[in-house]
Amino acid sequence: QLYDAFGWEKPQFAHLPVLLKPTGKGKLSKRDGEKMGFPVFPLSWEQSAGYREAGYYPEAVVNFLAFLGWNPGDERELFSLADLVEEFDLARVQKGGARFDPDKTKWYNHQYLQQHSNSELATELRNYAENELTQFDDDYLEKVIGLVKERADFVSDIWEQARFFFVAPADYEEKAVKKHWKDDTSALMTEVLDLINSQTDFRSGNLEEVIKQWIGIKSVGFGKVMAPLRLILVGALQGPHLFDIMELIGKEECIRRIERAIEQL
Repeated sequence: QLYDAFGWEKPQFAHLPVLLKPTGKGKLSKRDGEKMGFPVFPLSWEQSAGYREAGYYPEAVVNFLAFLGWNPGDERELFSLADLVEEFDLARVQKGGARFDPDKTKWYNHQYLQQHSNSELATELRNYAENELTQFDDDYLEKVIGLVKERADFVSDIWEQARFFFVAPADYEEKAVKKHWKDDTSALMTEVLDLINSQTDFRSGNLEEVIKQWIGIKSVGFGKVMAPLRLILVGALQGPHLFDIMELIGKEECIRRIERAIEQL
């Protein structure tokens, strides 16, 4: 009656659809997050970590939340907050429930992480692992990040994938040792050590050419040399291009790691 009396336009109400759990039937609950390992709070709350603590960027959270029950009507998925305000149309809100997908939230964070420059990520990495990076300059950090960030969803992923660039492996992946460290591996690695010692040009391209040429002369399989060499330098059979790793950690560090592995393994 008040609206009619004052000639006010009556308000219209609308709501977004209910959020559904990632698998099965029913609404999304905190229990789903605790059970499936994704954050259940926007920020830390009591004993539960939130999205910020898990390493999500604010813009990634805004972006994936906006797409829970709404879409722009085309293939675009990355929107800034300003773009979302500009593009939002109630007509594009779906009537059915919107299924929450934890993997998609990581995809969004991955996209925003890739947009950060290596310099920006170097600052973020220092904040994440400050105590272990004090002796490394920004130029080194940026080169390392350039090699590994493509596979990272979070800054914590960069650290996990790149830690061996900063800290020599204390041990070696057990399955890889059993598979690739044979009776003649120590002798082969000793020869590789001599080869590395003799190099004055420690750039990736030169190292690759010299070592691959030596493997050809020795008539041994590439796997007999490359796999244990990666294991020595990284601690596991992972990481970017092996010779890029060698160039970045440098000649002296390569020698130290090879000598230690020969003695230990």
